[in-house]
Amino acid sequence: MRTTAEEQPSGPEPAAAPARRRRGSAGAGLQAAPATVAAEPQPIAVSAVRLLRLDEGLYSLRVGELRGRPGEAAGIAVPAAQIAVPTAGGGGVEIIAAFPGRGPWLGRDGGTVILRSPSGGGTVMITAYSETGQAASELSLDLQRLDGPPRPGAAPAGAPGETALVPAGGRDVQTEVLLHLERAGDRLFPGRGWVGALGRRMRVEAFSVRPLERLAPADIELRAYMPNGGETPWIPGGVLCGTRGRGLPLTGFAVRVVPHQADRFEVRYQGSFFNGGISETRRDGEPCRSQTADDPLEAVNIRLIERAATAEGDHPGA
Repeated sequence: MRTTAEEQPSGPEPAAAPARRRRGSAGAGLQAAPATVAAEPQPIAVSAVRLLRLDEGLYSLRVGELRGRPGEAAGIAVPAAQIAVPTAGGGGVEIIAAFPGRGPWLGRDGGTVILRSPSGGGTVMITAYSETGQAASELSLDLQRLDGPPRPGAAPAGAPGETALVPAGGRDVQTEVLLHLERAGDRLFPGRGWVGALGRRMRVEAFSVRPLERLAPADIELRAYMPNGGETPWIPGGVLCGTRGRGLPLTGFAVRVVPHQADRFEVRYQGSFFNGGISETRRDGEPCRSQTADDPLEAVNIRLIERAATAEGDHPGA
């Protein structure tokens, strides 16, 4: 093995140098090498493994709270779970967004990843880790298709990061969402789950939300945030909020119900951003922005909810 000195360019040297090198070669080599201490292997246990086969499409995978005693193994806080694509047969499934973090690792509280499965489908593997000596456990998984019709009998896909966006006894109010997207123009979506260009880095430049029942469009209000601290005033629902044709991305947004309807309805929402990924859930007029300044918005998940106390009532206004 060559030492650091031997790797450097050779050149003229004093005649005594070869003798010094011969006498000190072994010692010099030992001194040049960094001191290392053999690390003891730190045991870690695999407490659960699941394989999921995905058809082509876009999916939300929610991993529930992980069981097990909190601790640390090999420098990793456990229990923890990893989302991975098997080397053979993975088919190129991509993790395009995650909450709360940005990578394939989830902590004790679990979390959500957004997966894109290619043409022909693919496979993902979910592995839970814990300290040794703990019993094997089951993984709580909820897989939802985001770009197609929901499975028969399945609830609508919720927003990543939320176990349930609709309070017990409440109900979703049907809406439609209009987005003005970079390079794509105006696109109208049913307001169910994520809409936009999730994971495809196409900037949202304007948006609009219109209730289809229970409320009039003017009963909700919208605000858009833009680079360098720009923001719009509150704009009635059904009216495009943002800009067209100026190449100016939204860096955040907010939605609220007007005061005289706020006791009956509420709104909850998240955004997906180029660099910050999926935001925490915001509600009732709170700004939804990335933790990274001027981070473009690429997709939104907006839920208009009728509160439990009035869900069975009949409210005019649609």
